[in-house]
Amino acid sequence: MPSEVVQINHPLVQHKLSLLRQESTHTQDFRRLLKEISLLLAYEVTRDLPLKYEVIKTPLAEMKAPLLAADKNMVIVSIMRAGQGLLDGMLELIPTAKVGHIGLYREPNTLTVVEYYLKLPHDVDQREMLVVDPMLATGNSAVAAVDRLKEANPLSIKFVCVLAAPEGIQHFQEQHPDVPIYTAAIDDYLDEHGYIVPGLGDAGDRLYGTK
Repeated sequence: MPSEVVQINHPLVQHKLSLLRQESTHTQDFRRLLKEISLLLAYEVTRDLPLKYEVIKTPLAEMKAPLLAADKNMVIVSIMRAGQGLLDGMLELIPTAKVGHIGLYREPNTLTVVEYYLKLPHDVDQREMLVVDPMLATGNSAVAAVDRLKEANPLSIKFVCVLAAPEGIQHFQEQHPDVPIYTAAIDDYLDEHGYIVPGLGDAGDRLYGTK
């Protein structure tokens, strides 16, 4: 069976995404909006985290209170460079998570993926993994990243993006049917250059002001 696709339709996510898409949104606001969206995505992606109960003392009484059982057992892996825009917001919500990076770029003529960097915590095999990248376009980068990250044998993997194209979802599901996809929107199609339409342009360029 193909992997689950979870589309996060929260009104705040959708509103901020519309602002993020606009051509008139400048770099500073693009960064802020992407960070805010990533925090909201993290809230949804971690909805199934297990809880444990411990005795705490309030100003009035003792009680058995729910606390996260696995907040220190997570690693967030950013697909560089645009993944950094999602990483910062997620770390605000999950500050105890460890961080990994995988560097990939898309060769512009063939659209094939080239890896140039990989750095992960030493105990990835004891952690739940969130892999983050704003765009799931052709799916080539996401597939290549998860291919490599599975070699580290994490407890589980979830892929988190802001926008996805149907072509990218299909390709990712064919290669990694066990990895769920979380996204704020599924757009219409890819153009001849591999960009999501209507999309928001190149997330990395808009994030860092490089175009």
